[in-house]
Amino acid sequence: MADDLTIDHLAHFLTGHRRVLVLTGAGISTGSGIPDYRDKDGTRRGPTPVQGPEFRKFEATRRRYWARSMVGYPTLARAEPNAGHRALADLAANGAIGALMTQNVDGLHQRAGSTGVLELHGNIHSVVCLDCHARYTRAFVQGLLDEANPAMLGATARPLPDGDAQLEPEAPASFHEPFCVHCGGMLKPDVVFFGDGVPAERSRRALALMDDADALLVVGSSLMVFSGYRFCRMAAAAGKPIAAVNLGKTRADELLSLKLEAPAERILPQLRDYLD
Repeated sequence: MADDLTIDHLAHFLTGHRRVLVLTGAGISTGSGIPDYRDKDGTRRGPTPVQGPEFRKFEATRRRYWARSMVGYPTLARAEPNAGHRALADLAANGAIGALMTQNVDGLHQRAGSTGVLELHGNIHSVVCLDCHARYTRAFVQGLLDEANPAMLGATARPLPDGDAQLEPEAPASFHEPFCVHCGGMLKPDVVFFGDGVPAERSRRALALMDDADALLVVGSSLMVFSGYRFCRMAAAAGKPIAAVNLGKTRADELLSLKLEAPAERILPQLRDYLD
């Protein structure tokens, strides 16, 4: 259990500000069994993620992505919101926090009951055709993958972040990537890959949320990716206080007014109960 003084400090941070913007990262979903990208020192672990430009340019990169995703996605699809996700939904419903935006692509905030979530990096459960812009559920595309690659049905591998898996070899020579059933075009998960930028309209909305907020609460993010860290820089430049609930180092440690190094799924329910 977190001690009362720790919860008291965080509670006063929330009650002292009317519009607290919450930014979440992979650390809030580890309690749901979804691995994160970094260790407690903020160092990336595991293989290098697929880069967006390479995905669009090279068939081999797409085959690698879809082969690993075919094996890894079911683990992510089965993940359930944890107590941290549910506590944030409750805090929002009670008016204790304002807007919620996330770097995660797992959709667990919405499943926990949060509304109006701004997904900075998109949603892994949606797939788009880059040619005709048709949209599919990721579950539908999983069916295409199963049909085209029967030899891989039932394959298992160590889960990696965002539905990836440590598959060896990364893409068997016989693997077939999925294609759009309408036009035969290239399919891509509707997420922002590494090497790509957050879409301009989504970025504009996020910046407007930060501008409207009077404080920032970071939950489960090392902030090593600039798309999240920039909000801390904006808050600090505007004199808005920043608190964080995160296990380990963050890129913005020197900017924080308050930091709790504890699992979000443990701290956030205690915070909610404290404020009830």
